[in-house]
Amino acid sequence: MARDRHIPEFDPDCGDTALTTARQDVTIGRWQGPRDLLRSTAADWPARGHRVRLLAQSCASSTTVESWLAAEPHSPDALVLKAATETARTFHLAIAAGRGAPMDTDRVDGAVLACRRAVDACPEDPTPWVSLISLARLYPSGIQRRQLERWWDELQARDPYSVEGHLQVLHYYSARWHGTHGFMYDFARDAAGVAPPGCPLPVLVQYARVEEYRYILDGAKGRREAVGLGQHWDHDGAVRDVRRTWERWIIGRPDPVVTPVELRDLNHLAHAACLAGERETASALLRMLGRRATRTPWSWTGDPVRQIVKWRERARLRV
Repeated sequence: MARDRHIPEFDPDCGDTALTTARQDVTIGRWQGPRDLLRSTAADWPARGHRVRLLAQSCASSTTVESWLAAEPHSPDALVLKAATETARTFHLAIAAGRGAPMDTDRVDGAVLACRRAVDACPEDPTPWVSLISLARLYPSGIQRRQLERWWDELQARDPYSVEGHLQVLHYYSARWHGTHGFMYDFARDAAGVAPPGCPLPVLVQYARVEEYRYILDGAKGRREAVGLGQHWDHDGAVRDVRRTWERWIIGRPDPVVTPVELRDLNHLAHAACLAGERETASALLRMLGRRATRTPWSWTGDPVRQIVKWRERARLRV
């Protein structure tokens, strides 16, 4: 029974109970829940982005957002959710086709058009620009650098410290998509360097390390003996990155309460601290998280439950 207190709780909504209720509405085809949720979220851009992204995952396999638009065809919130939903559907098609399969560019163009409609309907909202930047990955050769920079500038003008927006650019610049490991890390470190104290952007470096690990593991076809993989998490540079993110982000955070928006980011830092051998930092982060956890990035290095239980037991944490 003592071991049970270390077992993590994986809530896909990260503890956002209002979002959970709205997503339940989506599953029964009721669009009023998402409408009321997005209306109440208003211009809290981090929360809005989090909610739209997860609502879109639910809407992707239903016609709920289309029903909303049929009832309220000019609703800015409905158009923003429609754009995110078309983005999610396009990614689902790409995943189903398999890595390296030709992508239907007309399908990507259609999702881009939905994003453009959302931009026109809700010009102050950064969320459609995040969707646009994510779609750029799905073009076989990417998009022109000038166009990506224009989309990026539009996002920056609305939400300069958007973690999700930065994360989509980071993926675009990764070796798995249209860049290199070096370009990806440079982008992450540049963003971390200009972030104010308490801003979560320094955790982009930990996202980049997960992205590189996935790329190496895929190339090794699952063989753990891939070159450099054994020390991927605990070499000197990785340890320094964990310490820098802790100092720039966590030490400067104005509020000790972990919000649903931060949960995935904090799990990335906790995961990195554990594997880097930074036990004091890891213990502090696991204590902040309590039993709340996200399956990624833990799932990339083994069974998420076993790993989290192991590290919590080592830290002798109680909840």
